[in-house]
Amino acid sequence: MIDEKDIKILNELKKNARQKTKTISEKTKIPRVTTHERIKKMIENGIIKKFTILPDYTKIGLPFKAFIFISLEKIPNVSQRTVAYQVAKLPEVYEVHIISGEYDLLIKVRGQHLDEISKLVIDKLRVIKGVGGTLTMTVFETMKEEP
Repeated sequence: MIDEKDIKILNELKKNARQKTKTISEKTKIPRVTTHERIKKMIENGIIKKFTILPDYTKIGLPFKAFIFISLEKIPNVSQRTVAYQVAKLPEVYEVHIISGEYDLLIKVRGQHLDEISKLVIDKLRVIKGVGGTLTMTVFETMKEEP
């Protein structure tokens, strides 16, 4: 559905979505009008879902990040998707993934302190109907992160 030119444009937008079409055109060596039309078409086709930012979470007071694996209890009428929607409502949760394997969900959370993340796990996650167990892994350093 996309070709090499679209990929070049997408890669430039991933680096900086605020770039002008002219700048992207110059960097990719694709004519400006073609670049503009391709971006428009990728938006219309849902290839580009939205333009967003990647904040420096340390500078906005959320320096701690953790990934949490969640295993579910087998409860009638409580599915992975149901629990995932409940977990996604928590403001400290930045990503929710339904996964296969030993665990059922993988989430990414952020907080001001590790204590805040532990309170999230104990007081908010583990009380959600269907959550059986959790495994929390704190992040020491992020080498690559994309929105």
